Amino acid sequence: MRKFAASVAVAVSGIGFALRTQSHMRFHAFAALIVCGLSFIVSLQPLEWAIILLAITIVMSAEMINTAVEQAVNLASPSIHPVAKAAKDVAAGAVLFAAAVSAIIGLLILGPPLWRLLTG
Repeated sequence: MRKFAASVAVAVSGIGFALRTQSHMRFHAFAALIVCGLSFIVSLQPLEWAIILLAITIVMSAEMINTAVEQAVNLASPSIHPVAKAAKDVAAGAVLFAAAVSAIIGLLILGPPLWRLLTG
């Protein structure tokens, strides 16, 4: 059990590092809070909540993986090597892709009930 607790502590430390050092991670966390608040206001169904939470999880996980890739690449290649640049660019692209698709999911799920709330 101590080993498990130590593993959880390390993981929480990693999340904290990402939140403290990455402005994009803080933006994603803030956006997630807003989306969850709006989801609560419009009373999403359980499946809709699951999809929203999955989208949030994918974006924030991608951002943390991007942070890990950047840290490792910066350590291994302090100068800008073309392969290092490619690794960092691909990791950043994964975050962008996840965020864009998540925004579409958010609009599809939250858009109609928010529109009814605002117009009705």
